[in-house]
Amino acid sequence: MAGEVLDDEISEELEAAELFLLMVSPDFIASNYCVEREMQRALERHEAGMAQVVPIIVEPCDWAAMPQLRRLKAVPKDGLPISEWTNANTAYLDVIQEIRRIVDAGVSNALDSTADETEPASTQQVAPRYRVQRDFDEIDHSEYRDAAFTAIKNYFKLAIAEIDAVEGLRGRFVDRGANSFGSTVVNRGRQHGTAHITVHCRNAGFALGDIYFSFTENAADNTANGGFNVSSDEYEQFLIVTMSMFGNETDQLNPEQAAEYLWNQFIEQAGISHA
Repeated sequence: MAGEVLDDEISEELEAAELFLLMVSPDFIASNYCVEREMQRALERHEAGMAQVVPIIVEPCDWAAMPQLRRLKAVPKDGLPISEWTNANTAYLDVIQEIRRIVDAGVSNALDSTADETEPASTQQVAPRYRVQRDFDEIDHSEYRDAAFTAIKNYFKLAIAEIDAVEGLRGRFVDRGANSFGSTVVNRGRQHGTAHITVHCRNAGFALGDIYFSFTENAADNTANGGFNVSSDEYEQFLIVTMSMFGNETDQLNPEQAAEYLWNQFIEQAGISHA
C-alpha cells in the first residue's frame, strides 16, 4: 500500500511466501538488496524446508558462479536465458509449465519431496510396494472419467500454446464447456496442413464412449471417430481405446498416456509429429 514502509512489507512477504521466483539478470546479481536481503532469506527458508526457490534466468549473466543458485534447478530448460531463445514465448511456456507442475503438485508436497531427495539413503523410509485389490463402483467410474477428461483437456490446452509458439505453425484451443473442447492446428508449410478435433465427455444422451472424439471442427456430440472407455482390473482403473483404427483395445492407458496418444493422432493429420 502507498505510504507504508516498503522494507517492512517486503520482510512480511519473505516470511509468508512458500514459492520464490528469482528473476535472474545482471541487474539482479548486481543488487546487494536483491542478493543479500531477499535471495538470502528465500534460500534460508528453502534450506529449512519452508519454501521453494526457482531461479528464472531472464538475461545472460554469470549466475552459475553463485553456489547458492548453481545447485538449484533453473528455468527455462538448461538455464538458457529467456532473451537468448529464438522465440521468447516458447521460453515463457517452459517456465510456466514448470511453475504449474510445482503448484499442481502442491508446494508443500514438493518441499517434502525435495527434503526426501537430500536425505541420506540409509535414513530414507521406502514405501512398501503393494497392490491392493478392490471393487470399483459407478461413482469411481464417473470420477475417473471426469478426471481423465480434465487431464486430456489441460494437455491439449498447453500443447496448443506450445504449437502456437513454433514458427510456421498455428494453434487454437476452444473450451466448449465442462464436457467438450476443440482444437485446430495449421501447418503453414503444407498445402492441406489443417487439422481439427472435437472431444466430448460422455453425457446421459449418448453412449459413444466415456470420452470420444471427432476429427472435425465443432462436431456434434452424437458423432465420433474414436474414443476411450473407462475399464478396470482387480487393482486399478484405466482407459482403453475404442472405435479407432489407430489404437489397440488391449492397451491400458492412464489419462496422460491417452492425452499424448490422441494429440499425436490429431497433429499427424496436419503433417506434424511430436518428437
